[in-house]
Formats: sequence, structure tokens, C-alpha cells
Amino acid sequence: MLDQIVDAVEYRTPEGIAAAISRLIRSGALSAGERLPTVRDVAATLGVSPATVSNAWQALSGVGLITSRGRAGSYVLQAATPWMPPHFGELAGSHVVARLDLSTGTPDPALLPDLSEALTKVPTRADTASYLSSPVLPELDRHLRASWPYPVAALTIVDGALDAISRALETLVRYGDRVVVENPSFPPFFDLLDHFGVERIPVDVDSEGMLPDQLAQALLLNPVAIILQPRAHNPTGVSMSAARARELARVLRAHEHLGDPVVIEDDHSGEISSAPAHSLGAWLPLRTLHVRSFAKSHGPDLRIAALGGPEPLIDRIVARRMLGPGWTSRMLQSILYQLLAASSSVSTVHDARRIYQARQRLLSEALVRHGLPHEPSDGINTWIPVTDEKTAIVNLAASGIRVAAGSSFLAGPSSGQFLRVTAGRVAEDFDLVAGLLAAAARAS
Repeated sequence: MLDQIVDAVEYRTPEGIAAAISRLIRSGALSAGERLPTVRDVAATLGVSPATVSNAWQALSGVGLITSRGRAGSYVLQAATPWMPPHFGELAGSHVVARLDLSTGTPDPALLPDLSEALTKVPTRADTASYLSSPVLPELDRHLRASWPYPVAALTIVDGALDAISRALETLVRYGDRVVVENPSFPPFFDLLDHFGVERIPVDVDSEGMLPDQLAQALLLNPVAIILQPRAHNPTGVSMSAARARELARVLRAHEHLGDPVVIEDDHSGEISSAPAHSLGAWLPLRTLHVRSFAKSHGPDLRIAALGGPEPLIDRIVARRMLGPGWTSRMLQSILYQLLAASSSVSTVHDARRIYQARQRLLSEALVRHGLPHEPSDGINTWIPVTDEKTAIVNLAASGIRVAAGSSFLAGPSSGQFLRVTAGRVAEDFDLVAGLLAAAARAS
């Protein structure tokens, strides 16, 4: 590799050295995870000072092409993905080779239901009687209504939770509007709001969900919508309690003279959540859009979610989709229906819910044993306070563990620094992993 770098360097300045290595990384000549030669070796071979090479390394690190692991050396990161929205891209981060990747926020593939049986029920031809047929399979509509957290007026099927939220915002917001979001929250929500030219109003969450007093203050700014995650909140793993749902509904009713913002609920982990489903739609059905995604429970690549709410809003969303994708493939809808109805897949998802709950508990208990106060989270993610985010990430990377930076999830000011850890991907060695997490949390 040293010879490669020397041959590629055209100008022996910090900028020239950094540009040469950048070209090698982006061309694939240097692969993600490869260790770079030491600063002293590069400097000696090029005939420049170590400070010159060190400045080049700092420039490459600043743009996310390499990372330093202290005495372990510097390593190549995956080249940036310019097609990805900025906040979403922060989640992708730099794909360092990791023994245990707890940064993804994705389910354990081993706990997803087998699609074999469902695929045998898919029509053998991708035809349709009419482009104007109902966009939702009747049997899927009935099944979803039976399990919805409140009697819902209208349902449709869309291409995942983010598609549902994007369609809802497209219908509701205009440039310069304000939208309430949880703090912390899911970074792609920030990308969506930035795309629509919307100002976000952060409202903190605690162990029961969004804080009512802060929501009351936010309502004074006349937001047009409120985005919240009622279960297995990403990143914290908090699920909204029944008492908190009632209180939030009370606050919204008390401030109706200021406007009637639509509540958009993203229940992205409902099928694997161990908490009961609570929706503000039980109190505010005419201004609640409830999203239920099946990515965490049945597979991210299904790209399918249900969206329910008042008929006027759902009808507008359906009408707009008719001028784009038209509808979500009824073949995919058929697969989802079979997965939701077949006893084998229902049993698999039930087992997954139980296993994730056990993994969260075992990791939480191990963290407490290692001196880090922690309560078990719901779903697959958990939120860990740290002394210094960057130091914690580097220390864990040196131990072969990758996590997500908490700062990517912050919608506004925060009193601390955090990591988001996909606890649901920890299947063994709970004490070892917890010990490394706890040590990293204390590092400064």
C-alpha cells in the first residue's frame, strides 16, 4: 500500500497527499477497513515532515474518508454516498469493518419470518382488472382494521413508514410552516422537513414519551403537524404510556383555539414491540394519521406500511399517489396479508418480540452490573448517555463494535451526549458487550 500511495502523490503538500489518497479510496484501490501506513513511514518515503502527512490525515478524517484509532493506526472508511439525504447519510456513517455492528437500527435477519409459504399465494401474473381498482386488498384492509389501536375511518397502503410520513407532510405543510418533532428523533424526519422548507420545533421525551408541558409551549408557535413515535421510539426505545397519550390529547384539545395540528404517529416497530398500542387517534380521530410499518417485524425489503386516518386526509394522499406510483403492488400486499394471517409467520414474529425483549433486558442488566444506570428499552434500539460521544465511538471501534452517534438524532439542544445502540442485534456475550459500552461511556 505504501508504494501505491507514493506513486499516486503528485504534490508533496498536505493537500496533494490528501487528494491522492482520496482518489485511491474513491476508485476502490484502497478498500474500506484497510489500515493505512504510519505517518512516519509515509513521511520518510515521500521525504516530507511527519507534520505534513499528519495534516493530510486530518483533512481526510475531516471529510469522513479515514478514521484514527489512536495507537491502532488509521483506517479507510467507506466513501461518502452523495445520493443519500444529509441526516439520513449520518446514519450510514462510515462503514468501518466491525466485529459487531450495533449502528444499523435494522432487525436481526434470523428473527424474520420465512416468506416461502406466503410467496406460494402470490398471483402468477402481475395484472390488474383496472388502473382504477381499489388500491388496498379488501382482506388486508379488514385484517388491519381489526388490529388498529382505534376505530379508523380510512386506510391505505404505502411503500414504507417514511413514504407514509412524506405523503402526509406533502399534503399538510407549506414552505415556512412549523412542525413539532420529538427530541431526539429519527434523522430522516429532519431531511423531510428540510426538503419541504419547514421549521422543526423540538420537544423533549422522557420514559413515557413526549413531554406535555413542552408540547403546550410548542403549540403557541402554531405548528401544522406533530410527528411522534408511540412505540419503540427511535433512538431511545421508549414507548408512550396510556397516561401520557391521554395527557397529550388533553393538551391538544386545550389549545384548539390556536389551531388544529395533525398528529402523525409512526408505529414503525409495532409487531415486535412489547408495549401495548396507544394512539392519540383514540381521542382525536379527525386529526390523527397513524402509520404502521412492518419492516422491523417482517423484513425491511418488503417496503410496505399501512396509513390510517380521517377520510378527507387519506383520500387526498391516495389521489396524489395515483399521479405517481398509483398504488403499492397488490402482489406485495398479498405477501403481507399472508404473513399477518398465517400461523407460522405469526408465531415467528411472536417469538421475535419475546427474544428482542429478552435481549434488551439482558443487555440492560449487564450495563447496570458494569456501573452504567440503564432501564430496558422496547423494540431493537436503546439510548446510552456518554461523557464524550466521539471518544466513545472511537473506543468501541477499536474493540470491533460500531454504534450510531447520538448527535445525529438530536432535533434541538441537549443536556448530554449519547449513543444509539441497536441492542436487538446483541445475541450473545451480553456481559462483554456491556462492559465495553460502559467503559466507552465513561471515557473522556
